[in-house]
Amino acid sequence: MKKTMALLMGSAWALCAADMTIARLYDSQLKMAESEVVSLAEAMPDAAYNFAPTQGAFEKVRTFGEQVKHIATVIYMAGAAAAKEKPPVDLGTGENGPASVRSKAQTVQYLKDAFTYGHTVMAKLTVENQLEMVPAPFPGMPPMARGGIANLTIWHTFDHYGQMAVYARMNGVIPPASAPPAVSVGKKK
Repeated sequence: MKKTMALLMGSAWALCAADMTIARLYDSQLKMAESEVVSLAEAMPDAAYNFAPTQGAFEKVRTFGEQVKHIATVIYMAGAAAAKEKPPVDLGTGENGPASVRSKAQTVQYLKDAFTYGHTVMAKLTVENQLEMVPAPFPGMPPMARGGIANLTIWHTFDHYGQMAVYARMNGVIPPASAPPAVSVGKKK
């Protein structure tokens, strides 16, 4: 929780800086999402990547690993739409990522690479182009503003992060962003 608060305070300070740009505004939010999602993806044990709750309202939901791949795939899809280009990697079919990405290591790397691409796209946003209408990242949706797509990338990532945090706790893993601060032993004030 302290880490999250520090990130929020740091981002708020950064947003007040005189050299703030549209690109930095959106990218600072993506960095917060990246910090929480990547740390949780790394903290979850390999064996739990295939975990999905099966009882109650959890019927037919994505596994933890599928949640991670889905986030990455949507970042690629949204980024490509906002940049008006093809995704730089094979995304497989639908929104679940390539079938070739299977292990935890592959999944975490796919996620990190997606965030890297997302930052590249955020860097291209300007006051002049943020309201430009471009084809939406998902079939059947009307055109969207580039800034709206950037915003979608951020809230969508946090939406699935919440689901991942529940899965982690069901497996005895405290999300790093929620972990209590480490206690220093032997230090007195």
